[in-house]
Amino acid sequence: MLIALLSDIHANREAYEAVLDAAEGAGAERYVLLGDIVGYGADPEWCVTKTMELAEQGAVVLRGNHDEAVTDLNASFNSVAQIAIEWTRNQLGQTECAFLDGLPFIIEEEDRLYVHATANDPERWKYLLNTSDAHKHMDACHARVSFCGHVHVPMLYGTSFTGKVIRFPPVVALPVPLLAQHRWVAVMGAVGQPRDGYATAAFGLYDTERSELSFRRVPYDNETAARKIREAGLPDVLADRLIKGR
Repeated sequence: MLIALLSDIHANREAYEAVLDAAEGAGAERYVLLGDIVGYGADPEWCVTKTMELAEQGAVVLRGNHDEAVTDLNASFNSVAQIAIEWTRNQLGQTECAFLDGLPFIIEEEDRLYVHATANDPERWKYLLNTSDAHKHMDACHARVSFCGHVHVPMLYGTSFTGKVIRFPPVVALPVPLLAQHRWVAVMGAVGQPRDGYATAAFGLYDTERSELSFRRVPYDNETAARKIREAGLPDVLADRLIKGR
């Protein structure tokens, strides 16, 4: 089975559509969305509605910190993100809010674990930024392969034969065999707000039969996505970073 892995859509319709088209073209048979459907971007209602449709068709959808903030009025962000989340709350109806509020923090199936942040205390929204963080994540779960988001920068971590965690910067479109004798944590990049210096939308494809993971990038109309952010009255920095990929 070929699984498409998407994270951090952040209300970016143009990026979301481009990634879904690319995943379908690649033959994806299942979709896993690793959280943060909303926040920052100008199309939260469309993105949540599309995600609800995918969920009805069997997609796995996780809760992200921005998704949680829609209904958690005590959620606290930096000033720019706070403006965006308060604006987002006014764009969503009861059905969309209830959907986001009902999303799980973590899901396990077979030898895989899905989470937005980390397996160690997923509700605290810790960032998996280095080998030490990856080690803590692995200690907190039993899954052979984990997939998470939240960081907006794609990265792969795996154990050596001695149990040491090693960092593997991914090469786009190069399938990586996730060997059975090792454990792995894949941090998927962001669909809707990449921060690794590349303005293309990031996602991943995991072949369960071959146990191969491929990090993918796809161009999208980021100029339109940025223009819509400005027209919505959201902070200019949220539009600018779509063009810069930072």
